[in-house]
Amino acid sequence: MKPQILHFIAPPIPYFLDCGSAFYQVGERHINRNNIGTFDLIVVKQGAIFIGEGAHEWHVKQHEAIILRPDLNHYGTIPCEKETEIIWIHFHTHGAWDEYMDMSTCLENQATLIENHKKSAFLNHAEVNSIFIPKYIKLTSKALEILEYFFELEQESRSQRNWRKQNTFQLFMQHINRELISTTDVTAFHLAEKVELFIRQNYTKKISNAMLQEHLNYHPNYIAKCMLKVFGMTPNDYLLYYRIEQSKKFLIQTNWSMTRVAEESGFQHASYFSYCFSNKEGISPLNFRKNFTGFS
Repeated sequence: MKPQILHFIAPPIPYFLDCGSAFYQVGERHINRNNIGTFDLIVVKQGAIFIGEGAHEWHVKQHEAIILRPDLNHYGTIPCEKETEIIWIHFHTHGAWDEYMDMSTCLENQATLIENHKKSAFLNHAEVNSIFIPKYIKLTSKALEILEYFFELEQESRSQRNWRKQNTFQLFMQHINRELISTTDVTAFHLAEKVELFIRQNYTKKISNAMLQEHLNYHPNYIAKCMLKVFGMTPNDYLLYYRIEQSKKFLIQTNWSMTRVAEESGFQHASYFSYCFSNKEGISPLNFRKNFTGFS
């Protein structure tokens, strides 16, 4: 089975770099390229193209798309059988990403990918999230509409064009991400997002399973199952994670005492905060602050 899903951690959100179009006569094929350094989104406007990447091959037809990786060999497998027009969009990310066979594998590896993200992107925030993009895409009418507007922006002045293209590209990525999620366990995703939002808005309070059940009207076991599936952690685990991420902000951006940092992050006692922080991050809060600010 071919790899199906590109899994990105954001922010930073994958960003647009360049775009263009290409025409192939009957008998012509896509050029051979190796490690081009950017993701290459290829959309077939008419005809069909035969594309290979590494050991995998695709037959991409009209109103379909393929996303090629920045780090593998891309090549035409066989010549085009009919006149073919494609549009291409190069994009990239400074965040962590990987490629998996299916959504279940994405979610199983989500925690590891987030840890890798910490090494490749500035991550002293709690707003990290996953973006799931299918590698091979059958484009909906809405996706085609967004792409049509994207290329119409070529007629705009440069100062307007670059801003609007970036925004439109990210709207396209958001759309195909949501389309993919809608084909999986939608209830689990929606419920997990509601739990995440509730925790983010109430993390300084004592949050219990009973409180979540009352607020969301689902049994705690089902809530935990959905959170494990989507976020790879239980609500209690996510609450601790979020509190520690908030405390990082306070440690770096304020000169508050450890007692106040603990309280503002939702911990009742500074000693317990220090224990949780050290256990999770492998460094004490004081040393974390010192590493970033030079002060303890």
